[in-house]
Amino acid sequence: MINYLINRFKLCHQIPERSFHYKGKQFPVCARCTGILLGYGTIPLFYFGIIKIPILFIILLNIPLIIDSTTQYLGFRESSNRLRLITGILAGFACSALVVIIVKIIIMDL
Repeated sequence: MINYLINRFKLCHQIPERSFHYKGKQFPVCARCTGILLGYGTIPLFYFGIIKIPILFIILLNIPLIIDSTTQYLGFRESSNRLRLITGILAGFACSALVVIIVKIIIMDL
């Protein structure tokens, strides 16, 4: 089902060299998207106030992913799956915090 949705809506490029493999099977998303999805798992920590970070830090957490993906895209260097995973986790973590902030603002305004 997940593979169908990812392929149907082109959510990830799924390039084999940029994806993790387990027992000979490729993950349904690349290393960077795997990291982003793992980062999204922290939404409850932000929602329930277990973790609080300022907006500036949220912005800063996205910079490694931007640098990594841009320099790789422009051909300056080749990124590793480990680096893609780490930058993805940081960006997913930041996006989770931002989503919770936005949702709480919307809820408070209602």
